[in-house]
Amino acid sequence: MIPGAAAPKLLSRDLISRMQRGAVVVDVAIDQGGCFETSRATTHQQPTFVVDDVVHYCVANMPGGVARTATMALNNATLPYALALADDPIAALVADRHLQNGLNVYRGQVTYKAVAEALGYDYIPADQALMPGQLLSRVAS
Repeated sequence: MIPGAAAPKLLSRDLISRMQRGAVVVDVAIDQGGCFETSRATTHQQPTFVVDDVVHYCVANMPGGVARTATMALNNATLPYALALADDPIAALVADRHLQNGLNVYRGQVTYKAVAEALGYDYIPADQALMPGQLLSRVAS
């Protein structure tokens, strides 16, 4: 995934055409325009199409086909993060780079580079914004 951009085309039409007849390709980036030159979005009602004898499955929001299972998996994956944030949000952010990657603004400083660039603000990396010395100097001022 490339935030805000189309997915790169990883398989050319020429490569698809050289695949074995009946081969199946699944485009997991179709929500971002697809990663095969031959991709086009399909639906759960009509999930496949054939190009050069290769079956394409390009359903946007694939987890929607198994909504209950997908929801349970998402809850299991995210619950530990939610609990850590609820317990002590600053400690959770300091300890976990993945949570830092989701931080956009902290104490008035933009900590997400793309947001800073888009809005014309200064950018400070989340790990720097969250440094204890940074926190103390901002609280004192």
